[in-house]
Amino acid sequence: MILQNMANQQEFDVIIIGGSYAGLSAALALGRALRKVLVIDAGNPCNKQTPHSHNFLTQDGKTPKEISEIAKSQVANYNTISFVNDIAIKGEKNVSGFEITTAEGAIFKGRKLIFGTGVKDIMPNIEGFAACWGISVIHCPYCHGYEVRNQKTGLFANGDMAYEFGKLLWNWTKELTIYTNGKSTLSVEQTKTLANKNIHIVEKEIVKINHEHGKIQELVFSDYSAQKLDALYAKIPFIQHSDIPQNSGCEITEMGMLKVDMMQKTTIEGVFAAGDSTNMMRSVANAVYGGNMAGAAVSKELIAEEFAKA
Repeated sequence: MILQNMANQQEFDVIIIGGSYAGLSAALALGRALRKVLVIDAGNPCNKQTPHSHNFLTQDGKTPKEISEIAKSQVANYNTISFVNDIAIKGEKNVSGFEITTAEGAIFKGRKLIFGTGVKDIMPNIEGFAACWGISVIHCPYCHGYEVRNQKTGLFANGDMAYEFGKLLWNWTKELTIYTNGKSTLSVEQTKTLANKNIHIVEKEIVKINHEHGKIQELVFSDYSAQKLDALYAKIPFIQHSDIPQNSGCEITEMGMLKVDMMQKTTIEGVFAAGDSTNMMRSVANAVYGGNMAGAAVSKELIAEEFAKA
């Protein structure tokens, strides 16, 4: 249900911020538990450029949009679930639960909160990088490695990350080059080990990615030389997509993730989180699992609270 008269429908058992895979999975679990749920989402997922999603049983090869549309249509069948196309910008805890304010000025109240807001990747200042992100500049071999197996592949990373990730990628291709985008910080021993596996290291600064509709053709370096390439894995920094959890006191791990327990509960009572904002394993399957667990855990808490008062 899309909210039309928001003034009459402001109080919910659960408010879910973020309506992608984790958020919709949580909503499904809660809808089936007869809970009044609001999903706030602006329809801007981080994988919107990705042509196909993989490694998710029954949905392998479908576009992220297809999976989301199927999910939302199924969740919408539960009449206790409502959707708002908006962005949550502020969250406050009160006596009865939480109050969420959106960019459109709406205020919603919920007894529990679930964040499925994901992360925002910080693109390097390299022309063409953002246009290729999710298409031929990729983050995960389990999501994309099969499609670029045995092809001329690069890794945009340095130091220990480059070494460990390079070892992993060697499974999918033996035509692998590590691009450190400046002086290599790999140790002498790491460099020697990689060289013995025919994994090359290029320390030139990358200034541009020539591509066609997001498909890499070549890397261009600061010395005007270029190198042909089919795919480039990249480990780039990110930030939490929403600052509400951290501003509300939710603890952040050393890796920049929202800290949650096995039931997807954050360090703030009544607040749960799932999906990419909580786990380095950024996949649709993982987000769906986390969302389902969060929805079930929230449902259990609500039932326990009501049972104790009855």
